[in-house]
Amino acid sequence: MKVGIMGGTFDPIHIGHMLAAEAARDVYKLDEVWFMPSHIPPHKQASGVTGEIRLEMAAEAVYDHPSFRVLDFEIERGGVSYTVDTVTELRRKYPQIEFRFIIGADMVNYLPKWHRIEELAAMIQFIGVNRPGSQLDVQQLPSFLQNNVKIADMPYVDISSTMIRSRVAKGESIRYMVPDRVYDYITRSGIYAIQPGTAD
Repeated sequence: MKVGIMGGTFDPIHIGHMLAAEAARDVYKLDEVWFMPSHIPPHKQASGVTGEIRLEMAAEAVYDHPSFRVLDFEIERGGVSYTVDTVTELRRKYPQIEFRFIIGADMVNYLPKWHRIEELAAMIQFIGVNRPGSQLDVQQLPSFLQNNVKIADMPYVDISSTMIRSRVAKGESIRYMVPDRVYDYITRSGIYAIQPGTAD
């Protein structure tokens, strides 16, 4: 069984994440893709919303896809979510599964700076999801990574979680930028909206 791991803060999860996961699944014939919201990512500030809320949004996003699942692995573990620790534990827990790690083109270029990257690269293959216009050159990576990063192309979608949070705070529509059930969750819960009495 081949499983792709899709990590990230997912604050919130949006259609760019979904398209990337589907591109990787389709191109490399993955049996499943597991979305794994991070607790505290090493390269970003902690999320403004709880891990439980981000898990719930991810679950809403994937509810009707037969090959997509959500894992609370990193949220439950707590602390900084280093990929090498996650992959080590997943391989121990699921020895029968062949894992791939799905990342965006921007993260491919950043891979050499990842925590214990040589150890991680010895354990798992990466699928870099390439959007039109991305500057992605695997040959510029260190030799130990060049053969360990495979590419899957996806449609160009210029959407980010930061943009979505900003639009919600300003009262602008995010419909169709996130899966329908995530849109309903954000609208119903009021997360990301600027609260009365707070600064713009």
